[in-house]
Amino acid sequence: MANSNGGYIGIEYTANAGTQDAVVTTFNSSGTLTTAARTTQVQYVIVAGGGAGGANGNGSGGGGAGGYRSSVPGEASGGGASAESLSSVSGSTGYPVVVGGGGAGSTSDGARGSNSSFNGVVSTGGGGGSFVGPEKPGGSGAGASYSTGGGSGTSGQGYNGGGSFYVGGDNNGGGGGGGAGEVGTSNPAHTAHAAGSPIPTLPQRGYPGGDGVASSITGSSVTRAGGGGSTGRFTNNGIIGAGGAGGGAAGANPVSSTANAGSANTGGGGGGEDGANGSGNGGAGGSGVVIIKEPAVNFLENTGGVWDMNALYDNVKAGNWVS
Repeated sequence: MANSNGGYIGIEYTANAGTQDAVVTTFNSSGTLTTAARTTQVQYVIVAGGGAGGANGNGSGGGGAGGYRSSVPGEASGGGASAESLSSVSGSTGYPVVVGGGGAGSTSDGARGSNSSFNGVVSTGGGGGSFVGPEKPGGSGAGASYSTGGGSGTSGQGYNGGGSFYVGGDNNGGGGGGGAGEVGTSNPAHTAHAAGSPIPTLPQRGYPGGDGVASSITGSSVTRAGGGGSTGRFTNNGIIGAGGAGGGAAGANPVSSTANAGSANTGGGGGGEDGANGSGNGGAGGSGVVIIKEPAVNFLENTGGVWDMNALYDNVKAGNWVS
């Protein structure tokens, strides 16, 4: 017998419409993300550990920021790149998350930071401040010590570190570490030498690290992955290089002090230490962070059977109809 139910003949089903709420999970150390039942794609911000500042030069470079990768729509990844595609996942499934540590400081070259990763997406550890050592390249490159160019950043993750150039005596400063959002500042003598221009007389000072990148994945805007500031070859109370916004540390002053460390869970680069006149370590890099957002999911259950035309129209209009 036909029911008076708006246009079908058969068993009447009561549909259940609802929403799986958005979930944001922050990993300050390595762990496992277990997705919610209906999650099929996630947004991420993945920041590697920052590099340590150098302590082996006539003015030592700041550490490079950890590589910065983001898939948050409308935001940026490091190195001027746009947001990446969302990461595809399965519901109710565990995914390993690796959070990289910051590079260790020493009385010579700074160590590179460790990589962070999630679901096949890897951010590269920040470069360690050094003279000619292999540690300089990274997610963001480290600032140079003595007379060399800054370390190279990784495409889509961060910028290069600043260069340095020794002009004799005490008037020298290392390059600032590269940040996810900006190149580290070079010693002006390096810039002039690279351009074939006369070498200027320099003050005793360090130079700033590059700024990081801001994200609102957690609901509030937070800047991460700033480069470390450098130091000069000090015989006086000279100006230190400021750390870049996003956890980058400032260089050390007075001499013989251990340089400042990058902020934890930002991937900030460590500050440089005056290796010619001081005896402390370069500043350690800040540890990384991995943030995963599972967007809200609208769902409709108990849709088997025959639908009345009124319910079909309402659910198609609302965007809840699943073919």
